Amino acid sequence: MSKIIPKTTLEQIRDANDIVEVLGTYLQLKRAGSSYKALCPFHKEKTPSFHVNPQRQIFHCFGCGAGGDVFKFVMQYENVDFSTAARMLAQRGGIRVEWTDGDGAAQENKDALYRIHEDVAMLYHRALLESPSAEAARKYIQSRDISVQTAKDYLIGYAPGVRNGLVQWARKKKIPEALLEGAGLIMRSEEHPEYSDRFRNRLMFSIRDEIGRVVAFSGRSLDPDAKTAKYVNSPETALFRKSRVLYGLDRARREIADTHTAVLCEGQIDVIRCHIAGVQNAVAAQGTALTEEHARLLKRFADSVIVVLDADRAGQDAALRSADVLTAAGFSVRIAALPKGEDPDSLVRKQGGDALRSLLDRAQSALRFHVDVLRSREDLGSEASLMRAAGVILDMIARAPSEVQRDQMLRQAAHELGVGERALRADLQRKLKRGTRPSPVELAAGSQAPVAHPPEEIALAELLAHHEDLAPLVDAHLPMEHLTDPACRRIISLLIRQTVEPDLHLMTTLAAEDEEWQRLAAQIQMAPRKVCGPDVPPRHAAQDLILRIWRRVLDRKRTELRQRMATAEGAERERLSYECTQITLDIKALQQGWDKALHVLECSQE
Repeated sequence: MSKIIPKTTLEQIRDANDIVEVLGTYLQLKRAGSSYKALCPFHKEKTPSFHVNPQRQIFHCFGCGAGGDVFKFVMQYENVDFSTAARMLAQRGGIRVEWTDGDGAAQENKDALYRIHEDVAMLYHRALLESPSAEAARKYIQSRDISVQTAKDYLIGYAPGVRNGLVQWARKKKIPEALLEGAGLIMRSEEHPEYSDRFRNRLMFSIRDEIGRVVAFSGRSLDPDAKTAKYVNSPETALFRKSRVLYGLDRARREIADTHTAVLCEGQIDVIRCHIAGVQNAVAAQGTALTEEHARLLKRFADSVIVVLDADRAGQDAALRSADVLTAAGFSVRIAALPKGEDPDSLVRKQGGDALRSLLDRAQSALRFHVDVLRSREDLGSEASLMRAAGVILDMIARAPSEVQRDQMLRQAAHELGVGERALRADLQRKLKRGTRPSPVELAAGSQAPVAHPPEEIALAELLAHHEDLAPLVDAHLPMEHLTDPACRRIISLLIRQTVEPDLHLMTTLAAEDEEWQRLAAQIQMAPRKVCGPDVPPRHAAQDLILRIWRRVLDRKRTELRQRMATAEGAERERLSYECTQITLDIKALQQGWDKALHVLECSQE
């Protein structure tokens, strides 16, 4: 069952977050009459077309069409879902979020887990800075040129070597041990029925989700002689799925969105070093190879990825696996090959940030990198080897979901392999027809064409948004089923109902519905009051729109009747002909103005 925030709570969150104040923390708003303007953050522009209406508490860009309320802005700007945006705004407004429809207990449990992770992260961090037993950890980060300030910025910590230190801390805090176990921080087994800490004598990295909440930990062993894994990560929990978390994304997402490019590294220290060096769009997969879910997550922010991995054979293979996943997700992928024996951390420490940025600038396309790897492992001079290499490269091209991307990659492949483009294209078409092309990770992630809405229905909605007194007229003379566009029908029905029976804010009512409906509602409410023209009273404009929609309905009915007449015979044909004539008379009456048409409207609704 999906979790739901009650509408009354959403209204409280909205009331506590004035849209001008919230957007003013993101944008440079300038007053323009009764509203505010800014450069749109969702498309590039030189002249502000992004408007914020404080009276209606909505925004709309007349350039790209983005629009909505304060929830929608946070969703789009921060690239989060609705429930996350609501939680962020609730936290900003100091409002406790309660969930309904049976999910309250589950959400309360998650909230408790978030608090535990944050508290434990601070506990580990204080231990690193203050505990005498953390001396080895402090020496280690010093040896890696990680300053105390960096440790504070990234909440790096230390888990003491005692067996049940965290267990004792939880008991003092009266935190249930079962909850700590659910967080993956303590564990027990048949051999050791008493709870013990999962992380002991380890340098601790706090793993955050994309909006900055601590959801897990990664601990590096500080004992070179220990017979345990070098790194131990939190197990999967209600908060943490390693296939869905990218280390550093909470810090990198704004830079990734601004540059449309992510830099994919291998470990936490590599990401930290990249950020320190000014490469602030770096992230890393958390304890696993890159997955389709990672790609979907990145697709919310970027359309290009640079993969940075080791230059040895294992690193090459890992880079190619990541490139396959990213290509299938529709990314433009490049690969930056590190010098032998180096990683981003060591490269920056030895040669500085400029060396890393230069390496990224020289990154090869994934296809060219793949050809170079094949060439280094096999002599492509023979026909059999070339055919094998071409097959491997065509498999890679076939994964791309975009025709444009496949065409560009195919041209490059023909050049790199030294084969004819026409022949390679023919082989690709045969491969695609055989169904060997893997399913794309995300066909729907790319930009979509704007949705077209009937102009008469849009105009009527705009009139209702600006002239509430027109609601009874529309309600009395226009059946909602006559509106062909679902979004317009929903918005117009809400505008009528909210006028007759004051209800919640329009955008709150639409909060859980289609995103296009929310965008359209903002556009309609922000539209200039020019629907009726300077010399046409709003009521007359509404009457004209009602008649135009009615004529559209009757024209469609008459067309359907004529189509049925073409195959009908005898009495059935005569009946259809009579109905068609009556509709024609009704259409003529509608064309003669409101007074003449009123009888038709009233009779048709009886």
